[in-house]
Amino acid sequence: MTKADIVNEVVSKTSLDKNDVQNIIEVFLKNIKSNMIDGKNIYFRGFGSFILKKRAKKIARNISKNTAMVIDEHFIPKFKPAKTFMDKVKKSDAVKKLS
Repeated sequence: MTKADIVNEVVSKTSLDKNDVQNIIEVFLKNIKSNMIDGKNIYFRGFGSFILKKRAKKIARNISKNTAMVIDEHFIPKFKPAKTFMDKVKKSDAVKKLS
């Protein structure tokens, strides 16, 4: 499913204009990105959390040049689904058909 599919589904289930829905979703996603860039986690009860995960400092190797390089500790964005959401996905008939 793409962002355009989500916009179309919201438009079909509400009486909102397509451009309005598209703008709302764009602002929503930009808000999530900007808050995570500012170092804040975002929590949606019953859905999940967008959190910053710390990656430790490590030594990596460039095999072609046979050199070692240091990758400093850094943070990456991560989505952690809520337990109730994970349980619903696991019990879904559509997901069971995929396996």
